[in-house]
Amino acid sequence: MEKRRPLIADLKRNALDDGPGIRTTVFFKGCPLSCTWCHNPECQEAGPEILFNPAECRNCGECLRACPHGAMPSGDPGRIDRKLCQSCGLCVEACPGRGRRMIGKFYPVEELARLLAQDLTFFKNSGGGVTFSGGEPTVFLDYLGDLARLLKEKGVHLNIETTGFFNFNKFAEKVLPFLDLIYFDLKFADSSLHSRFTGQPNTEILENFRGLVRRNSVPVLPRVPLIPEVTASRENLQNLARFLKELGIARLALLPYNPLWIPKSKNLGKNLEYRRETWLTAEEKREYLAIFNDFTLEREL
Repeated sequence: MEKRRPLIADLKRNALDDGPGIRTTVFFKGCPLSCTWCHNPECQEAGPEILFNPAECRNCGECLRACPHGAMPSGDPGRIDRKLCQSCGLCVEACPGRGRRMIGKFYPVEELARLLAQDLTFFKNSGGGVTFSGGEPTVFLDYLGDLARLLKEKGVHLNIETTGFFNFNKFAEKVLPFLDLIYFDLKFADSSLHSRFTGQPNTEILENFRGLVRRNSVPVLPRVPLIPEVTASRENLQNLARFLKELGIARLALLPYNPLWIPKSKNLGKNLEYRRETWLTAEEKREYLAIFNDFTLEREL
């Protein structure tokens, strides 16, 4: 995956939840994990994808006529046969409305740095900056390191949101020297559960977290996603709290479950292994907060 050109799924300006101040969040496509509840399903695959929004489809048939691969079923021209689709984008160009959108654009690193630096005044006046997210931005460490260096030369505050699944030595060499903050997701304490729900063990992730804490060169904020019946079991949360206490961590963020990922995943033609269509209840929030009552929370649930 790292040998591919990094594609950007989205540039989210005026972001207020991805670090201090007003920020622009860069969403990289591609992730080594395959979390069953992924809140950014458009960022899992490294390659380009076509998002189909049935609510915006006019059923005009232009996409059917434009597709050279026969990926538009003739009986239902708005849909996409994902097995045949090559993500060439011709159907997107032919669509007269907003029924289709291409996810994934490549930016030369200098161009992206210039684009992000256009908001430098907002960053400086608000104490904000740029946040690298995804997907997993460390999949593309060479590109990410060059981008971080160019932005740091302009005085931009840099944060990264990471799964923690990366080559520590290369990360420490290429990217870490330019970061001001790290948001580090911790999903499971148990490696077998991590493998079951994300497709990868967590041995390297936990070791990378320990390594960053020991190095103590950049503040690291652990973040725990609260996924009902998956990560948010009492046993798992208690074990994560114990792990953090052993490392002297006193501050963390709890990420509440957000069901809005489900329609995005459907519109990308992905199979849903996990499905909960409701937000966290007040009772669930109280239960989770009680487990972490010895910690200072970055923000309220």
